[in-house]
Amino acid sequence: MNRKLGFCVCCVLAVPFAVYGQEKAQAPAAPPANPITVSEKGVYSFISGAVVKAAEKMPEENYSFKPTPEVRSFGQLVGHVADAQFGFCAEAMGEANPMKNFEKTKTTKADLVAAVKDAVAFCTKAFDEMTDAKGAEMVKLFNFNLAKLTVLSVNTAHTDEHYGNMVTYMRLKGIVPPTSENAAPPPPAKK
Repeated sequence: MNRKLGFCVCCVLAVPFAVYGQEKAQAPAAPPANPITVSEKGVYSFISGAVVKAAEKMPEENYSFKPTPEVRSFGQLVGHVADAQFGFCAEAMGEANPMKNFEKTKTTKADLVAAVKDAVAFCTKAFDEMTDAKGAEMVKLFNFNLAKLTVLSVNTAHTDEHYGNMVTYMRLKGIVPPTSENAAPPPPAKK
């Protein structure tokens, strides 16, 4: 009987310690110091990474490809994204725009991939130097007064918009875009 009673007492005493351990394990992590900036940078990193991978994946011979005569070529899209990123991120940092007009001056894959990588590095620097408080400071963009973080968000949206164009061009050339590489295959067609 003493043995059974001792076992029950040990179990009863162990429960509070087990519950205490679970509570500690489930405690929420402290938010980052600048949660808005960190969140925006995460989204930007994903989108800009997809653009760089698409620029690298598209073969050189397809850089002059235009689905129709009145739209930009694939290479011009890459140059346009690089130019715009330099412009938006310079505005958010309060710096002069170092834009090189890549869309109109560069045509080789090597030059355009380098340009978009440089632009991404420049914008990553903008995020690295940003805080939520600095991001609330107002700047003028296209005659609108916008918060600096909003300018960076507009850059991300613009980059994503043109990644969508790049995806279409790649699909028209039979190339799987980077964000679809590991996607599940479509279900078989019903007969």
